[in-house]
Amino acid sequence: MRALASPRPAGKTIAHRPWSPLPAPVEHLGRRQTLSGSKQKEIDRVDFDRDGYVSPVPLLFEREAAAHLARMEHAERAFGKLHYVSKIHTIFSDAARLATDRRVLDVVEELIGPDILLFDVTYIIKEPRSPHHVSWHQDLTYWGFSADDQVSMWLALSPASEESGCMRVVPGSHKRGRLPHEDVDDETNVLHRGQTVRGVDETRAVSCPLRPGEASFHHGWTLHASMPNSSGARRVGLNVQYIAPSMRQLVNAQETALLVRGRDAFHHYAPDELAFRDFEPRALERHAALERVRKATWDSAPASAS
Repeated sequence: MRALASPRPAGKTIAHRPWSPLPAPVEHLGRRQTLSGSKQKEIDRVDFDRDGYVSPVPLLFEREAAAHLARMEHAERAFGKLHYVSKIHTIFSDAARLATDRRVLDVVEELIGPDILLFDVTYIIKEPRSPHHVSWHQDLTYWGFSADDQVSMWLALSPASEESGCMRVVPGSHKRGRLPHEDVDDETNVLHRGQTVRGVDETRAVSCPLRPGEASFHHGWTLHASMPNSSGARRVGLNVQYIAPSMRQLVNAQETALLVRGRDAFHHYAPDELAFRDFEPRALERHAALERVRKATWDSAPASAS
C-alpha cells in the first residue's frame, strides 16, 4: 500500500559511498522468464472493477524474490535504510528492474490499458515487532491527479501475513469515490500526514496475505490499511504506482514519470531516468530534488473531499 512518508529529515539525502553490489540477473529489463503451469493467474478486469483490487497475483519465483531481497538489504548496509525512499527506481537498478518487469507490466496493462507511465517506486518495510501501522485511507486523495486511471502494485519480497501486518482492503470501496480524510497526529501511523478515513466498517475488510513473489494490485480509491508487524521478521515489499498518460498533475507541475509501455500522446510529465547502475553520484543529486518534489505534492494536496 502506498503510505507516502518522508523517510529522512528535510535536506538529508542518501550519501554516495564506495559500493560493490551483489550480482544482479543478466536478463534485460522487461525480458525475464514468465511463470508457467499452475502458478499462472488470469487477471480478470471485471473482478478488479467490482472489488477495487486483485490478490494474490503470482509474479516472481520465490527464489527470485529472495535474491531481490538479498540485494536490497545488501544495499541498505552500504547506504542506509531504503524504507519509503521515493523514486527509488532512479537510483537502484533492482527496483527499476522489478517495476519494469514484463510480467508486472502485463498485469498493469490488463487493468489500466496498453499505455503505461511509471510514476513512483518505493520499498515499504515493517521491522519486526514494530508498533507502526497504516490507517484507513485512499491513495489518490493526496497525489494531486486529475483522474483515477491508476493502479498500485504491492509486491512481497518477504512473507506478508496477518501477523506481519499485511494489507487489508474494503472490497468495492473504490466505487464511493473520494472520501473525507483527516490529518491525524499519530507517531505510530506511517502515513506522511496521518491521513485517516473515519468510520470504516471493519467487518467488511479482508486481508491480503502474500507469499514472496506474489503481489496485490489495488485502485487508488480503494480503502486500505495495515496493522503492526507483530512477527519476528521484517515485512518487505515493493510498492509501485502506474498511471495512464492522460492523467494530469493538478498540484505540482514539477512531478515526473516515465513511459514504460505503449505511447504517451499527452506529455504531461518530464521523464524520470531508470537506474542501470546503483547509487551513482549524478543520480543521487537528481534523486534528492525528486524527493523534494514528491514531499511538496503530499504537503499541498487537500486531505478533505470537496
